[in-house]
Amino acid sequence: MDVLSEVLAICRAERAVTARFHLSAPWGLHSNGVSGAAMIRMARGAPWWVEAAGGNGPLRVEPGDLVMMPLGAAHRMGSAPDAPTVPFAQLLTQRTPGARDEAPLDLQHGGGGEGCEMFSALLWFSAYCRHSVLSVLPPLIHVRASELPTAVILAASMETLVTETLDQRPGWRLSASRMGELLLINILRGHLLRHGTGSGTEEANWWRGLSDPAIARAIAAMHRDPARSWTVETLAREAAMSRSRFSDRFKTLVGDTPMGYLGGHRMALAAEQLEAGHLPLAQVAQDAGYESDKVFARAFRRWSGLSPTAYARQEAARRAAMTEPHIASGGD
Repeated sequence: MDVLSEVLAICRAERAVTARFHLSAPWGLHSNGVSGAAMIRMARGAPWWVEAAGGNGPLRVEPGDLVMMPLGAAHRMGSAPDAPTVPFAQLLTQRTPGARDEAPLDLQHGGGGEGCEMFSALLWFSAYCRHSVLSVLPPLIHVRASELPTAVILAASMETLVTETLDQRPGWRLSASRMGELLLINILRGHLLRHGTGSGTEEANWWRGLSDPAIARAIAAMHRDPARSWTVETLAREAAMSRSRFSDRFKTLVGDTPMGYLGGHRMALAAEQLEAGHLPLAQVAQDAGYESDKVFARAFRRWSGLSPTAYARQEAARRAAMTEPHIASGGD
């Protein structure tokens, strides 16, 4: 059973901005954080260091390595751990001509010393992916080429992604988004294989729940049919466990009760539909397993802090703000 595929099946990249960097020592850049998921591929040249707020670091990045900041955490990177930094935004004056915040970037920076080349992509993922997948990941994921055989393939895919957009061949925007989704899946798979999900030092979440085949079956069942009238008993049967043992094991690994997790999953799906704006509230409520849109609205407010209508307005404003300047691996 491929539970990870079921969890990630509805993760969609709405759009992507890509960049190629030619950097020469000494160099240093910093960002106060970005609204998307930042992915960086070290292509060739001298190693460099990266550190993200809330993560371990600084980490040394070698040629062929991949770095991902799932929620665009504030970060700094440079030719040395203590290299002085300037804001990414200062590089915007070197942007590739084109539509604002959509054209790929080809940028140069540094003091003229030993150089390196890197490729990056900033991807905006849909609401479900942000709330249910990316939010449980560490602020910085580092996939080393020396530790994971598929890293070489992933790195090549990253370079292909950016090169495709720089050439701006027909369909490049859609290609960038879809290849970004593929990169996300493979980076997460690599992270899972390298670190596992059952370490007692890890924070409990659905990611750890996948380490247990029985709990994974229950999670997959909820993802396949979220609107079903699930109970702890029916979910325990999916897991082939007693009700009490299932509840205890689920809470230990996932950090939430089975019904609490189901509620959060439903709300993340509803948020996705509210952002899309194609369905009436009653249909969104029904798809989330609620017979009454009023009951759904109260549950959604508890989950998000906003009414469904206010949430939809907020996300519409967020989308409009995407036209503001960004840089593919950082912004201010």
